[in-house]
Amino acid sequence: MFDLTGRVALVTGAASGIGAEVASALAAQGATVAGADLKEDGLDGCASAHRVDVADPDDAERCVGEVVDRHGRLDVLVNSAGIALLAPALDLGIDEWRRTLDVNLTGSWLMAKAAGRVMVEQGRGRIVNLASQAASSGLEKHAAYCASKAGINGLTRTLAVEWGPHGVTVNAVSPTVVLTELGRKVWDNPAGDAHRAEIPARRFAEPPEIAAAVVYLASDEAAMVNGAELKVDGGFTAR
Repeated sequence: MFDLTGRVALVTGAASGIGAEVASALAAQGATVAGADLKEDGLDGCASAHRVDVADPDDAERCVGEVVDRHGRLDVLVNSAGIALLAPALDLGIDEWRRTLDVNLTGSWLMAKAAGRVMVEQGRGRIVNLASQAASSGLEKHAAYCASKAGINGLTRTLAVEWGPHGVTVNAVSPTVVLTELGRKVWDNPAGDAHRAEIPARRFAEPPEIAAAVVYLASDEAAMVNGAELKVDGGFTAR
């Protein structure tokens, strides 16, 4: 099950956190994984490393072109690159708002657009966007982040409708807090304890749990899953 042998996958944000875990999981299932990030440090485990600013249209096109030139095709795109610039809405600056939307939402669109053109021509492809529980729940100090992730779900559904007839599926994964190195630092405090108590599972997610969801959506077994949001949040948004 979930065999990705012979498939070429491009993962953004692959130098650390969820992106690194996803890249490793895809490779473990047989995929040739191209890792992309603003910094190439941390991409040594990938079949090829690519520097990309996902919010730059030319950079996105160049990155996808490099992967196709290097590996001959592109079967899977995982949009994992993202940032969280947090502040109360009344204090949030326009620069922080724009940068969050540029990276999280516009960046995912630009990478999907570049990859989608290749996949539509191939007649097959899988795109998995990293959304968040913040896409459907209001969270204090997360105005820009929530807006960007809600936008991911709208983008996902639209691309699924447009590209589904060409053999390309587009889905989203929405995690709760994930215990990456950064996640542990940010949430190892009373605020983290309070948030865990709001989750029916009474814990946060581990990176392999998110990677497993991505692997499924990238596989043949998920061929009829299109335009879906797979929530890996321990039931937080079920309330």
